[in-house]
Amino acid sequence: MGQFSSSSNFNYGYPTPGPQSPTSRDVMDHVFFVSKTEWKKVREEEQFDFIVIGSGFCSLAFTERVLKNNPHAKILIVERGEFFLPEHFQDLPGPYKNTLGGLSETFPWTLSERTTRGEFIKWQHGMVPFFGGRSTLWSGWCPRPTEEEMVNWPKEVIQVLQAYFVEAERLLNVIPADQIKSTSDDKPIYATLQKEIQKILEDGIGSIQELTRSMPAPLAVKTTKENDVDFSKFATPSRFLELIERQASLFSQKKGSKLKIVTNCTVTRIIEQNMTATALDTSRGVVNVGNAKLILAMGTLPPTTLISNSFPSVENVGTRFTSHFISAIVARIPKKDFNFFNKLSDLELGAFYVAGTNPELKNNGQFHIQLTALSDNNPAKNASIALRNMPDVVASASLEQLTSSKDYVVFVCACLGEIDFNNPRNSFLKNSSGDLTTNSTLNVEANESDYKVWQSMDSATFEVLENVISPNGKTNVEYWDYGLSAWSKNRPTQESFRVSGLVHEASTMWIGREDTQSVVNLDYRPKGVENVYITGASLWPTGASWNPTMVMVALAQHLADNLTKTS
Repeated sequence: MGQFSSSSNFNYGYPTPGPQSPTSRDVMDHVFFVSKTEWKKVREEEQFDFIVIGSGFCSLAFTERVLKNNPHAKILIVERGEFFLPEHFQDLPGPYKNTLGGLSETFPWTLSERTTRGEFIKWQHGMVPFFGGRSTLWSGWCPRPTEEEMVNWPKEVIQVLQAYFVEAERLLNVIPADQIKSTSDDKPIYATLQKEIQKILEDGIGSIQELTRSMPAPLAVKTTKENDVDFSKFATPSRFLELIERQASLFSQKKGSKLKIVTNCTVTRIIEQNMTATALDTSRGVVNVGNAKLILAMGTLPPTTLISNSFPSVENVGTRFTSHFISAIVARIPKKDFNFFNKLSDLELGAFYVAGTNPELKNNGQFHIQLTALSDNNPAKNASIALRNMPDVVASASLEQLTSSKDYVVFVCACLGEIDFNNPRNSFLKNSSGDLTTNSTLNVEANESDYKVWQSMDSATFEVLENVISPNGKTNVEYWDYGLSAWSKNRPTQESFRVSGLVHEASTMWIGREDTQSVVNLDYRPKGVENVYITGASLWPTGASWNPTMVMVALAQHLADNLTKTS
């Protein structure tokens, strides 16, 4: 049995009882992260090759790639939050679903009053201020955007993505839903329903003018080789802990450097001289940057605020803002209408990605439907199994909807459309607030283009349900009426299914060639800045509609390769 102690001088209650009320932070800092004692040494004595701010997808992708290329690279990761969840909440016991929203989401900006008065769009989802960030709460959808869908993206960036998609998918464990294998023959979660609806969509979407492609949902999950459940969602905390442990082992063998992560440390400003980062002003004291390269990997909007405050001469920061508006439509169709209904098991799921555009706006008006199908003969019994295996718990059928639909297949449509990147009224700009971590104002005002895309998206979704999926057409499709909390033959009203909160914010520091108005050059540095590099969706020239995570990871891996090349 291994031996554990907190100090070589104070072990097992000798010569005194020692600490009696350690906190979870004390334990994690002692075992994995930088302790209070070590933090003083880090600040005053140590030098690093890379300082990474944030602990989400881009931070993991960059860090993992750098250490793969050079295990001796010295990396410090600075995370503003504490350790909260060790895994994606969906991989944990069911009650953890209650951690969604509330205090697990913060809004480090001021929302403009004009935004709150919008007809449908009224706010933007916030940040997750804990170790791992949004990776512990996300939906896991990871489609590859096509070249045609990356409208106004530099061809150089498109070429990078095409070269790195496989690597990004490998890191995130992206698996198409039709390849998710069950762990037991009596529990085929993704089976007949997945296969049959997938074929219906492939054969039928050509009849709908707005739709461009359909495929089984690519989901970032672990395979059954790693789990005793059908799948579990990808999140960064456990991967970072594995990296810390691996690097510590390599260090003990003199084959690598330790990976150091400090938590509860908010970077308020980058101290610079001559457009070069020289230090970080943080909530836990000043950190000397030295010769390190500084990697901003903490989402889209916080690094935008940081650059605005630290390098005010960089032009166009926050003058562009894109995001995704949402419609949430839930429908059901009788099982007996499908010729395969006798083959369905007790509980089956299906997950499908359907893309489209507004025909008038073409590729500048993109949307997609994250379509989940559920067939559940015993919702009360299967609740925990369904929760674990649902591709998107945030957009899924409620127990109330499933309990009343034992003889139906329920279809949940989370529909995402792009807001117009050319809209000059959308912005994320510095304001006069004294708090350097929140002194930005977000303004979003839907325009005519947005409403055209939204209408196309909603119309195409109803068409898919009524004229493609339903064997007997619209007469046998029912919709959930949120006002009545009941099923109805009538389509719901826009006011009931159009969601007021935006997701997937992007484009505030878009990437482009030197001779354009872009904020960031093709080498990921803000124009004129020497040793600071940007990752994440703030780089998006246009938001399109596809889910952004895999593209973020691919570009972070490319950045890591660029900065660790050996001549």
